[in-house]
Amino acid sequence: MLTSLALIFLVGLSMASICKRFKVPRIIGMLATGIVLGPFVLNLFDESILGISSELRQMALVIILIKAGLALDISDLRKVGRPAILMSFLPALAEIGGFVLFAPKLMGITVLEAAIVGAVLGAVSPAVVVPKMVQLMDDKLGTDKKIPQLILAGASLDDVFVIVLFSVFVEMEQGGEVAVMDFVGIPVSIVLGILLGAVAGLLVALFLEFEYKHGHKIRNSIKVLILLGIAFLLLECETLLTGIVPVSGLLAVMSMAVAYQMKSSKDVVKRISEKYGKVWIAAEAILFVLVGAAVDIRYTLEAGGMAILLIFIALIFRSVGVLICLIGTNLNFKERIFCVIAYIPKATVQAAIGSVPLSLGLPCGKLVLSVAVLSIIITAPLGAFGMDLTDSKLLKQG
Repeated sequence: MLTSLALIFLVGLSMASICKRFKVPRIIGMLATGIVLGPFVLNLFDESILGISSELRQMALVIILIKAGLALDISDLRKVGRPAILMSFLPALAEIGGFVLFAPKLMGITVLEAAIVGAVLGAVSPAVVVPKMVQLMDDKLGTDKKIPQLILAGASLDDVFVIVLFSVFVEMEQGGEVAVMDFVGIPVSIVLGILLGAVAGLLVALFLEFEYKHGHKIRNSIKVLILLGIAFLLLECETLLTGIVPVSGLLAVMSMAVAYQMKSSKDVVKRISEKYGKVWIAAEAILFVLVGAAVDIRYTLEAGGMAILLIFIALIFRSVGVLICLIGTNLNFKERIFCVIAYIPKATVQAAIGSVPLSLGLPCGKLVLSVAVLSIIITAPLGAFGMDLTDSKLLKQG
């Protein structure tokens, strides 16, 4: 495992540095490192680290979500409320609709199989989008119109919606019955995640304030670990409550960070946020290299040219969905185009659920995995590169 971690840090960060030198997003270097060193090419990673890959990716995602929550202002979220809610489901629905319309004709699959493929691809990648939005908030780009906050909120909710739809479509394909409660679970998961995180964040803030008033000054480094520990417990709550009540763990994590920063001094929050920024350097390498390692490059050849065409057709539908969400906002044309670009990348969810239909023995399993792999390879670099290339040109300095 130690050798694998050494490869992740040394090769992953070196490739990220090389990419940055050539003005290519760092993420591309780290994803390429994971693909090449992973089990489907050179197979240099130890099985022990691949066995806990999903947990390590979650840990890294938690770190950047906490940092995002510490930077979010609740008043900003209120201002972007309606378009953020629309962006949590409308672009994904539009993309699924694109697959349902075109995939049966282009690939000879059923409408339900097309819906499963669309659901796998419908989620925007929080692993790619969240770090970029945090960077934009730090750089004050687009913050006057709350653009990073809008995209951050929409992308965080988007995954909950798509994963529920995916589960429903897979159950239908297996011949199971779909209950109304399956769809009710979407808003319940969102609301309970936000409430659970908010309560946890307020309790942590009150506890630290109580300790401070009684002469027990807790170092900021310890506060970082306390928030991290609570965040891990919130994620575990999602697992423990599965089958009882749906709760979004990732939303709970960000909600906790927002609630904590609302009850704490700005100076303390700023210092804690800076510490998370330093931890993110290592977490970023772990996240993107292991996402790359989950990509089975062999399936890209089996997908074929029609799959590539379908991915781009679906992206057009998705882009139209984003633009519809922004109707009635004060964003200009350039800012709307940036929102479209920010909703392109796919990686985390596709790597996590792309192989599920195949493991369940569904006839469309191999196709779903092939298209999921291809979508990561195409859209993650495309979205990351697009955001890095256009952020300063399309967004105004705050």
